[in-house]
Amino acid sequence: MRRSVTGALLTVGAVIATLLVATPAQAHGYVSSPASRQAMCAQGRVSGCGDIVYEPQSVEAPKGSMQCNGGGSRFAVLNDNSKNWPATSVGNNVTFTWSLTARHSTSTWEYFVGGARIAVFDDGGRQPAATVNHNVSLGGRTGRLTVLARWNIADTINAFYACVDLQVGGGGGNPPPPPPPPACGTPWSASAVYTAGNIVAHRGGSWRAKWWTQAEEPGTTGEWGVWQFLNACG
Repeated sequence: MRRSVTGALLTVGAVIATLLVATPAQAHGYVSSPASRQAMCAQGRVSGCGDIVYEPQSVEAPKGSMQCNGGGSRFAVLNDNSKNWPATSVGNNVTFTWSLTARHSTSTWEYFVGGARIAVFDDGGRQPAATVNHNVSLGGRTGRLTVLARWNIADTINAFYACVDLQVGGGGGNPPPPPPPPACGTPWSASAVYTAGNIVAHRGGSWRAKWWTQAEEPGTTGEWGVWQFLNACG
C-alpha cells in the first residue's frame, strides 16, 4: 500500500513539474525605441504586417533563436528583409528602450548584429521595471544594420524577440526622441465592469476588452485573455 501511494505521489509530482516547464511566460515586452520592426507595424509605419499590429509585445518563442520572430510560423513577417523597414539614424552608441506590458523575472538581455553578440545585461532573475534601458556600443560598425534584441525569461524556456533596423552614421548618440505618445484614456479600475469594446489605460498602454470582465488586470491575462493591447501611450 505504501509503495502504491508513493508511486502515485511521484507521478503527480512529475505531471506538475511538466506543466510548470511548459507554461508560457505571462510576460510581454518589445523594443519601443529605437522603434523595432513590431513597433513600426503597430505605429502604422509599415503596412501588411498582419496580427503583429495588435500585439507588438507578444513575439515570444523558446530561447536561442536568431530570427526576428523567434522562429516558428507566427509573426514570420518580421523576418522579411524585403519589406521596406525604416532604419533609425543613430550614432555608434545606442540606448535601447524596452516597454514591458507585463513584467517577469529576467535572466539576461542580449543584443546581436549578424549573429555576433555585442552586448549582454544580466538581471540575475530579478523582476524588471515597466521600462528598461540599455546603452549599447555598436563596436565601430557603420551603415545600415539590424540589431536582434532578446529578453530571456528566468523561470521558463521562453524569450521575447525584437529586431531594430538602424542607419549608423558619424554622429553621436540617439536621434531626437519621437513625439510623446497619444493619451491613453480612462484608467483601468479593478472595481469597474467592462464589456466588449471598452478601452482603458494601464501601465503606459491602451487596452481593449474582448468581452465582459471585472477585476482582471490588463497585461496579466495572457495572449488569449480578455484584454487586447492596442498601443503604447502616455
